[in-house]
Amino acid sequence: MVREQYTTVTEGTHIERPESQHVYKIGIYGWRKRCLYLFVLLLLIILVVNLALTIWILKVMWFSPIGMGHLHVTKDGLRLEGESEFLFPLYVKEIRSRMDSSLLLQSTQNVTVSARNTEGEVTGRLKVGPQMVDVQSQQFQISSEDGKPLFTAEEEKVMIGTGRLRVTGPEGALFEHSVETPFVTANPYQDLRLESPTRSLSMDAPRGVHIKAHAGKIKALSQMDIILQSSDGALVLDAETVGLPKLIQGTQGPSGSAQGFYEICVCPDGKLYLSTAGEATTCEEHSRICL
Repeated sequence: MVREQYTTVTEGTHIERPESQHVYKIGIYGWRKRCLYLFVLLLLIILVVNLALTIWILKVMWFSPIGMGHLHVTKDGLRLEGESEFLFPLYVKEIRSRMDSSLLLQSTQNVTVSARNTEGEVTGRLKVGPQMVDVQSQQFQISSEDGKPLFTAEEEKVMIGTGRLRVTGPEGALFEHSVETPFVTANPYQDLRLESPTRSLSMDAPRGVHIKAHAGKIKALSQMDIILQSSDGALVLDAETVGLPKLIQGTQGPSGSAQGFYEICVCPDGKLYLSTAGEATTCEEHSRICL
């Protein structure tokens, strides 16, 4: 408890109070005070410099409530305007361009697009290099706007879904194995040539092979024999004129040496048959085949 002492003094009475022996000054004085002011001034300068640098960085980097510079944050993801350069791999789910512009991916070395599964293994890769385009996948497919497959490549087969495949190279197309197609044609006013330089050429079809030239001729050249064979049907030459211009003309031999020779006879319907040669024609004797 603090004990207080009260002194009653009448008016006109003077009482001398004892002077205090010890005086205590409250506060910081001297060099400590100057150091404190200097420290506060230094903090103020640092605060102003930091504020100025923050404002400068915000202005240079184009920070705004919707993003930073050309990078805008939307509800669908990030939207980037203009050209951008990525120094490290970019992992995204989808990349799209604006509606009025195209998407351009450019690199000084190569551009690689990879797809990975949940275990991190690469399931598909597209690599565009300075000399080649490399695609690694189980199946490569090119589709039209409506989703129709135009070109499909797998390990065992390649399928072209277009109505027509056109080869414009001067040397044509080279196939190391068989080709299955319902129709082969050449460009208008150009020749169609099917050739096998060192092996044989075979055309097979279960319901027939049709070769037609609308405004020209069909030419078959062979160094050896040309064999036209039909196992069950007939060989029909449907033309007004059938010519053998280079047929060798025979010479007259000794009399009685016609044994083993035949003559070619023609039925009214154009069917050909052989008849044993004699001094006179024997076609009428063997014409029962025409009935």
